[in-house]
Amino acid sequence: MDWKRQCAAVIPCFNEAAGIGMVVSETQKHLPTVIVVDDGSTDATAENARAAGAEVVRLAKNSGKGAALRAGWQRARELGFAWVLMLDGDGQHAADDIPRFFDCAGNSGAALVVGNRMGDCPAMPWLRRQVNRWMSQRISRMTGAKLPDSQCGFRLAHLQTLSGLTLFANRFEIESAVLVAFCRAGWKVEFVPIRTLYGNSGSKINPLTDTWRWLNWQFQNQTIEWTD
Repeated sequence: MDWKRQCAAVIPCFNEAAGIGMVVSETQKHLPTVIVVDDGSTDATAENARAAGAEVVRLAKNSGKGAALRAGWQRARELGFAWVLMLDGDGQHAADDIPRFFDCAGNSGAALVVGNRMGDCPAMPWLRRQVNRWMSQRISRMTGAKLPDSQCGFRLAHLQTLSGLTLFANRFEIESAVLVAFCRAGWKVEFVPIRTLYGNSGSKINPLTDTWRWLNWQFQNQTIEWTD
């Protein structure tokens, strides 16, 4: 697989002007085509991403991570790519881990490869670690698969397979929705260990509203409940 020709990076962003240039530059060491989706930012995110060499897709208003990812996937399809690599725009994901995703997909035949931060737990803020574990347990029960890090946004996906799934999630619940859709459709999902790089930037997740959205999403999609 010629990953540089067959895969594009998709980075959803909201007000990441300070660091997006570095994220784009580091990602381009592995993938020349980087698509930054500016989710209605009010700062210079789009300008800085473009200056660093990314193609920028701008959403007129803040619509959520799920909506931004779908816009990125659509642009990657228009450009003729077969795969998309997704990572966050805040510098949390180490671009040097990208080859691990390619190796895993090539060796396993997985249609979706997800980063697993849980081997580096001390680096993750305590509350985020506990919430991630709880959500991962719930998603694992829904799908009957062992999913150690269901909320990681660092992912590699086969684009045609991804495009054939029905996904309505617009915000942070998109991570769970994609995993459940792949598992229920019978596609192979694998996880690869990655590093966690938590800097000074705060999380865009609102503990109350986003947890409520996730619980509502789970209630609507919990057609299969697995027991331990």
